Amino acid sequence: MPENESEPWEYSLYIPNDHRAVTVSRRTLRLILTVHGLIRLVDVAELLAAELVTNAVLHTKGPAALRVCWSGRVLRIGAWDTDPEPPPARTDAAGVDAEDGRGLALVRACSDLWGWQPLSRFGNRGKYVWCELGQPGVTSLAS
Repeated sequence: MPENESEPWEYSLYIPNDHRAVTVSRRTLRLILTVHGLIRLVDVAELLAAELVTNAVLHTKGPAALRVCWSGRVLRIGAWDTDPEPPPARTDAAGVDAEDGRGLALVRACSDLWGWQPLSRFGNRGKYVWCELGQPGVTSLAS
C-alpha cells in the first residue's frame, strides 16, 4: 500500500562520473516513485532526471548526485555536479535534427518550473540544476 502522498520526503543518490549513472538514476527514481504511490509521474520524471544527470556526467569531470524531493504537492528533481558554471545553453539553431544539446529544452518543456543555483559546500564548488512537476489534477467524470 502506498504511503500517504501528503507526507514530504527526500532522497539523494551520489553517483560517479560514468555514463551508466544515468540508467542507475532512472531506475532508482522509478523505484522511489513507485514505492511512494506516484507511478503517474514516473515517465516524465524519468525523462527529466535522465536529462539532468546526463548533463552532470557529460559536462563535468567529478562526481554528481541526483536529489528527489516530494513536498506533498510538488516533485522536485535535481542534479548536483562539481562545475559551478551555469548549465550549457543551446546557442545554435540546429533544431530537432541535432544529435545532442536538447536536454535543457526538454526540461523546460516538460516541467512546471526549472532553475539552477551555484553551490559551495565543505570547500567544494558546484551547481544544482532542478525542475519541478506538480501533482496532476484529478479530472471529474462530470466534465
